[in-house]
Amino acid sequence: MIGRQVPNVCLKTRVRDESIEGPNPFRWQDQLTGDLLAGKRVVIFSLPGAFTPTCSTSQVPGFEALYDDFRAQGIDEIYCVSVNDAFVMYQWGKSLGVEKVKLLPDGSADFTRRMGMLIRKDHVGFGERSWRYAMVVDNGVVTDWFEEPGINDHGLDSDPYGETAPENVLAKIKTKQLELA
Repeated sequence: MIGRQVPNVCLKTRVRDESIEGPNPFRWQDQLTGDLLAGKRVVIFSLPGAFTPTCSTSQVPGFEALYDDFRAQGIDEIYCVSVNDAFVMYQWGKSLGVEKVKLLPDGSADFTRRMGMLIRKDHVGFGERSWRYAMVVDNGVVTDWFEEPGINDHGLDSDPYGETAPENVLAKIKTKQLELA
């Protein structure tokens, strides 16, 4: 994966628009991943789903808590991609109090499929979802890759979590910075 160009996929997002009256002041906006990554150094992490235990109690809150530490290491943004729609991602972020990490909906799983990380989680009724992974991306090119072991479509795992933990990703970034210094 290292050295690979991240796929330029259109994500269907919702953005706040103050010109819209009523209780739901949002409009649809297509967001190309290529535009999100152009000229930036970012961390992207992906997980099985919004409102799921490890994702909600550890991974997203961990990246949110360490956001400023990532920024201090030259990371411009942190994006979380999940095979969920924009409405679910918005409510999930709201429920977690996420303010810094950007939650990106991959409702049709196009990004996840093109990354080669789409799996089936039928054993728990989820259908198609993302395997848990993270990457550092510099101007659209993967420079560091983190993937949980045992990728499979049959639930032959206990939803491993460790390689993609924010502490692990940050430690790798810091180590590389020291090696370059």
